[in-house]
Amino acid sequence: MSKHDAAVVDAPTTQSDTKTDTRDQTKRQPPYAVILHNDDINTFDFVIETLRKVFGYEIEKCIQLMLNVHNNGRGPIWSGALEVAELKADQIRSRGADPQMKTRGALPLRVTLEPLPQ
Repeated sequence: MSKHDAAVVDAPTTQSDTKTDTRDQTKRQPPYAVILHNDDINTFDFVIETLRKVFGYEIEKCIQLMLNVHNNGRGPIWSGALEVAELKADQIRSRGADPQMKTRGALPLRVTLEPLPQ
């Protein structure tokens, strides 16, 4: 090996020469939607009250979301990070069924989570 060859071998690598390890890069998680499903037992007032308590929405927004779910059978009521979506869904379920409708077999509001496209 000549001196010239040794210099090439010992030359520092440039950024373009190095490979990026994708395992070290943070992978962004997709946002998730909390989906509320319509039912024919829980009252509008209970749904609106639940949305206000869990999300802190203004009453007008709660009414709009509730009507969308009522008319379409289901609808998104919040979106964001998966962990927060899970928490919000649990908070909705933990409110239980509409106390006014328990004798009619009311169950807690049904919510599911769905990933949103990125």
